[in-house]
Amino acid sequence: MLAKIFSASVLGVDAFIVEVEVDLSSGLPAFEVVGLPDTAVREAKERVRAAIKNTEGNFPSGRITVNLAPADLRKEGSGFDLPIALGLLVANEMLPPAALANSIFVGELSLDGTIRPVPGVLPMAMAAKSQGIQRIFVPEANFHEAQLVEDIEVFAVPGLSQLCQFLRGETALPPPKAPGQSQSEPADAFGLDLSDIRGQKVAKRALEVAAAGGHNMLMIGPPGSGKTLLARQLPTILPSMTRAEALEVTKIYSVSGLLQGREGLISQRPFCAPHHSISYAGLIGGGRIPKPGQVSLAHNGVLFLDELPEFPRRILEQLRQPLEDGVVYISRAQASLTYPSRFMLVAAMNPCPCGFYQDPYRECTCSHTEIHRYLSRLSGPLLDRIDLQINVPRLDYEEMTRAEAGETSRVVQARVEEARQRQLRRFAGSNLNCNAAMNTRILREVLNLHPAGEQMIQAAFTRLQLSARAYERILKVARTIADLAGSDLVEAQHVAEALSYRAYDRHGMM
Repeated sequence: MLAKIFSASVLGVDAFIVEVEVDLSSGLPAFEVVGLPDTAVREAKERVRAAIKNTEGNFPSGRITVNLAPADLRKEGSGFDLPIALGLLVANEMLPPAALANSIFVGELSLDGTIRPVPGVLPMAMAAKSQGIQRIFVPEANFHEAQLVEDIEVFAVPGLSQLCQFLRGETALPPPKAPGQSQSEPADAFGLDLSDIRGQKVAKRALEVAAAGGHNMLMIGPPGSGKTLLARQLPTILPSMTRAEALEVTKIYSVSGLLQGREGLISQRPFCAPHHSISYAGLIGGGRIPKPGQVSLAHNGVLFLDELPEFPRRILEQLRQPLEDGVVYISRAQASLTYPSRFMLVAAMNPCPCGFYQDPYRECTCSHTEIHRYLSRLSGPLLDRIDLQINVPRLDYEEMTRAEAGETSRVVQARVEEARQRQLRRFAGSNLNCNAAMNTRILREVLNLHPAGEQMIQAAFTRLQLSARAYERILKVARTIADLAGSDLVEAQHVAEALSYRAYDRHGMM
């Protein structure tokens, strides 16, 4: 007998519907899975065999053939265990076929029939809805993320036995368990507010400008000057995510398997801070089984790279594409994957290997050759893509102990929100949401540069020998500063402040 069950598989951050065809015929006992399955899918037959024996009692005898269609796309993961088991039970006339109609089934089976969670349930539910499928059966731990998709009925399945009883109409499925802690950390997760950082007025102002326009930022200063602390406060002043942005982020974390057992929607902007020893696949994405990297996990949030020159140059150069295009392309023999990666890059570095070059209190022990070699790890094209480059000097005793508390994160965030709203109104009808995402044509249309400001940027272009990309990014920052001031016109003082945030251009290699 032939049975057909619908399931889903993930490709990149999206999902596609898979038809699981199970044929049970007479002959010598055999169990074959075809349709480009990976190792985890091929191993499903042993999990399915044990789960059916331990729940339903009888495992079908004879020749079993399972086909996963479409057969030209590779199927990965253990989520096909449940639909294969149900297909076998239908083919063996142990379940009514009508009960499985217009439904999708996803889940990994343990040997005792318990349903374990799988990654990517959110995009699977989205794919089911787009195909007009009305029901989706998922593991209990994936229930709350599947519920984020509207207009589709979601069932939480604790085990194969309970699901079979439900499909036969014998009992109802038990209610799902309450979610655990939220995946996203609250805005004050690091225990500090922007007002707790003493001094560093220039750096905090630059942080506000970066947040208001979605600009990339590089902080240069000696050890202990507060660069990491400043970076970790950036999420506390960023504007709140829209539901569309939250769904994008949640889908990436779902595919990466980072939502299991937690509340579904991620409401706080991500903050990712990988160590400089991270691999290429860990940062950019990929691997034997392609997964999103840190640049994608930071989508709509912040990617913080501390000790920037310590990252391998080959990895840093790969950041140029996501910084420019907001996506990562990973090519494989079977398919080309696209991962979203529109993030704010915030980086920190020392001015030299020992960290005390031009420090007024401690003597630098590095030679000019060592300093040049250290700074040359950052290429010009990468630095051009960083809008704000600021010096973060060491605090003296007076600043640390007697400086007045600055503005709170909530106050600064209100100004950032207001500036972002101005930008959203300006970009109404487009897919842009901040000044940093403007292309050349849109920048010319919305810049509204005062003649005095134009003279200033013209003089700076010649004297600092700016590249075309650096020139445009300075103008984008100036537009953001004007937005923070509530001005439709970009005036000379806005351009001057934007130029002050180009430490590398003004001082060369420090």
